Amino acid sequence: MLDPKLLRGDPERVRKGIADRGGRSLEALEKALELDGRHRVLLAEVELLRAKRNEASKAIGAAKAAKDEPRAKLLLDEVAVLKAVMPAKEAELSALEAGLREVLLGIPNLPDPGVPVGKSEADNRVVRSDPEPPAPGFKPKDHAELGTALGAMDFDAGARLGGSRFTVLRGAGARLHRAIAQFMLDRHTRENGYTEVWVPYLVRPEVLEGTGQLPKFEEDLYKTVPSGQEGGGPLYLIPTSEVPLTNLVREQILDAAALPMKLTALTPCFRQEAGSYGKDVKGFIRQHQFEKVELVWVTRPEDSMRALEELVSHAAGVLGALGLPHRVVELCTGDMGFSACKTYDLEVWLPSERRWREVSSCSNCGDFQARRMGARLRRGPKGPTEFVHTLNGSGLAVGRVMVAVLENFQRADGSVAVPEPLRPYLGLSELRA
Repeated sequence: MLDPKLLRGDPERVRKGIADRGGRSLEALEKALELDGRHRVLLAEVELLRAKRNEASKAIGAAKAAKDEPRAKLLLDEVAVLKAVMPAKEAELSALEAGLREVLLGIPNLPDPGVPVGKSEADNRVVRSDPEPPAPGFKPKDHAELGTALGAMDFDAGARLGGSRFTVLRGAGARLHRAIAQFMLDRHTRENGYTEVWVPYLVRPEVLEGTGQLPKFEEDLYKTVPSGQEGGGPLYLIPTSEVPLTNLVREQILDAAALPMKLTALTPCFRQEAGSYGKDVKGFIRQHQFEKVELVWVTRPEDSMRALEELVSHAAGVLGALGLPHRVVELCTGDMGFSACKTYDLEVWLPSERRWREVSSCSNCGDFQARRMGARLRRGPKGPTEFVHTLNGSGLAVGRVMVAVLENFQRADGSVAVPEPLRPYLGLSELRA
């Protein structure tokens, strides 16, 4: 959520930031400015009424002590008038506060000033890249054909069980998937200093609101219907473990000396892919259910940009260790996610398509999520509180890394060599039909 003080103090900066992101939230921004103006006027009026009521109440006691009954009665009448007026004013104030918050929840984060301005992925900037590998001496198969021939991927079974965009992994395919996930977790916890966390896969709506998935992206989420004795509101299946990991600090005041906090988790992720009709319907690239190793940082504000570079290096290090050709791309303003102020994508080479494919998105969200969650830090026992900064990134998407391994390590005879770091986990040096 944007800082309301920034909205009213520098609205032109906010307008420019929203315009650089494509301008889709400019109308909401103007609505927020209008509501904030009305809210401040009414708040001043309500505070004045409260002050008059408190002053009159004190004066009543003084008048009674002085046995000045006429003045006491006059003051009692004044308080009665104030008490009659105030409930409606306070109710109007509460409604304005709720309306302003609702509008602010739909406005994206502002891009960092250093982010390249652009409209789409065509305007993204390649930061560093491995060379495009030469074409192999045979026609490479895509991962779906390879996985099916090896008996590792069963797309028909997945469709029978869950419909389109579901897949069953069998035998060595399931083991390879597990090996990749375990390798990534071990690398991040043993070498990169992350604490592994096991989190709920179902979360309350306010948790998704905290990281920015609600209310903006509800159509992409899977929502449960409450039943039974416990009742309560609906729960949502997590679209990424960024959601529960980041919300571990919601409504907390953290000791600044204990930061940064570096967390990782392997979880299933559930997405309806509502806006992706016609994209990657076949294969294992875009699924309704997939697994991902997530990396989350909670930092002091002055450390977050440096932390982003380190986070990216951790995610990219996995690809380098596996020997997968990859590149790092800085997203332009028009291609960034809702909560991000700066984002790098990691892309891996797929020989069958002869193009780069995203396997990770690493973002600095600044204090945008922290404001929504109420996550703060304090520098010293008596210091004021301030909002933390939060970062997140895939470290990495397990299924997409598996796709890249199958395609980049395939051989002309249809077998697939297993990258050296995965062999201890898998117990195999190659996959064969």
